[in-house]
Amino acid sequence: MTILHANRFSSLVGEIYDAAVDPALRSGVLEQVSHFVGGCAATILSRDRARLSIEIHEHFGTESRFRQLYRDRYVELDPLLDRHLSLAAKQTIGVADIMPQADFLATSFYREWVEPQGAIDLATVALEKSETRTTILQVLRHRSRGLVDEPMRERMRLLAPHLQRSRIMGRQIRARSHTVDDLADVLDGLSTAICLLDADGRVVHANAASRGLFADASLLAMVGDRIVARNTQTDKIFRGLCEIDAGNETRCAARRQIELATSVDGQHYLLHAFPLKRDRTPSRDAAATVLFVQKASAATWLAADAIAAAFRLTPSELRVLMAIIEIGGVPDIAAKLGIAETTVKTHLGRLFEKTGAGRQADLVKIATGFAVPFARRTNDGDDAL
Repeated sequence: MTILHANRFSSLVGEIYDAAVDPALRSGVLEQVSHFVGGCAATILSRDRARLSIEIHEHFGTESRFRQLYRDRYVELDPLLDRHLSLAAKQTIGVADIMPQADFLATSFYREWVEPQGAIDLATVALEKSETRTTILQVLRHRSRGLVDEPMRERMRLLAPHLQRSRIMGRQIRARSHTVDDLADVLDGLSTAICLLDADGRVVHANAASRGLFADASLLAMVGDRIVARNTQTDKIFRGLCEIDAGNETRCAARRQIELATSVDGQHYLLHAFPLKRDRTPSRDAAATVLFVQKASAATWLAADAIAAAFRLTPSELRVLMAIIEIGGVPDIAAKLGIAETTVKTHLGRLFEKTGAGRQADLVKIATGFAVPFARRTNDGDDAL
């Protein structure tokens, strides 16, 4: 390989790995691969071992109608595709390795699919081989360039392992990206405000409940990428919880306690934070601490249907139980539900009997055990904290 081609090869390998990170680059990289090896069109495709399906992953220089024709008819006539099932990975083969050129020119595969694209020959190299599928790079050779030659075979062989690794890296990056996106969706669905902070106290990620908390700004607010407490008491609690001292196990254990903070409008919140354990020193932007903030309220969203099912409550008994949690006193419950106080007391007695509770406070404790951790949706679709 000449110095010029060696430099171009080195540059192309770098671009192949860039495409693993940015899928938008793949088509352009495949075009450069095709030109570098001496082809006029290139396709990365895979076929299952049972020969029942084919998937075209990337393509350059082949019109859509020819790709469809290949899927529908000519894949079964391609003399090179299935040869890789019994060959070593990264081995480049051309038509001359399979049959005389004259015989190839007489096939319908050549006359009806290869020649109409302006090509005279083709070569393939296996990129990946598994128990279920084989993935290859297929390159067409234009008639003006003549038949597949040794330089073309060698360049395809040299590029094959880099294309293979790039594909594997791309899959891993996509899988990790999907995992992160899915996790963010899960966190957004929780009613508890959950915030990830880096070692310097900057916000790495905040779920929907956290963003709502910051927008309300009565307890905590966001200034730039940092959390700011709205009063002195909360600031002291917040700083104490989020202080990082991974080398002091005693202080780490102390930070696991739950603190009570009060917002400027008199609402109570439970704050809890703990450091994330890592086997090695985290990078600058990595999450180091997770902060939980939950409004302290008896009006937690409860799974009423689950409570009714667990204790076999009638609809009337369930309404009285929910009113006990929300209101408390028998006269107020009677007024709210529009029923007599004696009726409330009758339902209350049945609730004690069915749940095993001895007083109203016990009923509240039992019911709050059915608190739903998911964010409740308001009528306009916004998350309610």
